[in-house]
Amino acid sequence: MFQFLKRDPVKKLRKAYDAKLEQAMHAQRNGDIRGYAMLTAEAESIWQEIESLQGK
Repeated sequence: MFQFLKRDPVKKLRKAYDAKLEQAMHAQRNGDIRGYAMLTAEAESIWQEIESLQGK
């Protein structure tokens, strides 16, 4: 009955995913390739969580 009051976990994960990608972009622009690779890997794991929650 009160489904509209529940928080959407996918929305929170998408926000975290976007933030990681932005951090990775800034690391790449600053020449920190190792940091870029680590942040991109973290973003990829977040994306896998999103896909598993969506059932794809």
